[in-house]
Amino acid sequence: MIATIKKCPECGSTHLIHDEQRGEIICADCGLVVEDKLVDSSHEFYGKGEEGEKKTRGGAPLSLQKFDKGLTTNVGEISDIYKLEAEQTRKFFRLKKWQERVSTSIERNLRLAMAELRRIASFLDLPNVVRDEAARLYNLVLQRGFVRGRSMEAVIAACIYAACRSYNIPRTLDEIANASDVERKEIGRTYRFIMRKLGTKTKPSSPEDYIPRFASILNLSPKAQSDALKLLKRKEVAELTSGRGPAGIAAAALYIAALLNDQKKTQREVADVAGITEVTIRNRYKELLEKLKLEEKIKIKEAETKSGKGNKGKKK
Repeated sequence: MIATIKKCPECGSTHLIHDEQRGEIICADCGLVVEDKLVDSSHEFYGKGEEGEKKTRGGAPLSLQKFDKGLTTNVGEISDIYKLEAEQTRKFFRLKKWQERVSTSIERNLRLAMAELRRIASFLDLPNVVRDEAARLYNLVLQRGFVRGRSMEAVIAACIYAACRSYNIPRTLDEIANASDVERKEIGRTYRFIMRKLGTKTKPSSPEDYIPRFASILNLSPKAQSDALKLLKRKEVAELTSGRGPAGIAAAALYIAALLNDQKKTQREVADVAGITEVTIRNRYKELLEKLKLEEKIKIKEAETKSGKGNKGKKK
């Protein structure tokens, strides 16, 4: 709206002030509000303008996790349509059907894919930044035609795995396979294909990345967690990490640290948390003991634990 008044009707002064925040024109001499509601409400803005003035925008912000970024207006939900009268219900069902018919194949694919992405991310308890990155990757893969010939679920799982790797949030292939109901080999194959086609290189995950999460689930003390990290940072372990799964080495280091701090956990408990078998953790455990030369120390701890149990039994 443009101000048409050039002088104050009360005192006749031409010294008028435009208050942008309130959308008012005020007479500087007598204080009369000459004109109000000058804010143009037909356009909505978000963020700040060029001169730094504050501009607001109504509605939810844009989100990559929605197939339309949150801009499309849907006809209505099924539950809401059923609440209408019979004639109105038929009318809105026809409108909803035509809205789905005029949507492109990419929009339909994105609608299903983003719903699957939110489901898997919620199951894995991933932060919002990882979900946005996974959605961005899937949009990029879809636009370049790399989804053709592959299942949508496998591509979504691979994009989530890639997003986790890029933000150093450790999630194993087994965890993502369990959440997405896609085979581990298929996720790994699709992940390698996407990374090769996009020309993207991600840093390989290290055993240290898994320590905080595994220790938290196992309810280990901060001292045990710190000792496990110290074990993994020793030079002797560097050779052991190549060619072996980082989750297995992290689980074995935590198992040793728990024994050294008298917080005994069974191999089955640690293996379940890490998503590996007892055989794997047993092999990594033996290799770590041999590399770090901790066999004698562990034997002494195990003997002390057994003797402590025996003394308690005699006292009873």
